[in-house]
Amino acid sequence: MAHPKRKISKTRRDKRRTHYKAVAPQVAVDPTTGEAHLYHRAHWHEGKLYYRGQIVIDSAEEIQA
Repeated sequence: MAHPKRKISKTRRDKRRTHYKAVAPQVAVDPTTGEAHLYHRAHWHEGKLYYRGQIVIDSAEEIQA
């Protein structure tokens, strides 16, 4: 197994780690409901599941059936 010949200083280690940053998730606005949601994710609004502006599941229909 390889071992370092010299100790890497804290400064050099931290310089390498400067590029690791947390990014804020992208938020989209549904064109039909105006609801904010994550990209490529379905979201609930008033008892209905929407994806790309269309109703995927309507919970009111499932309860009656």
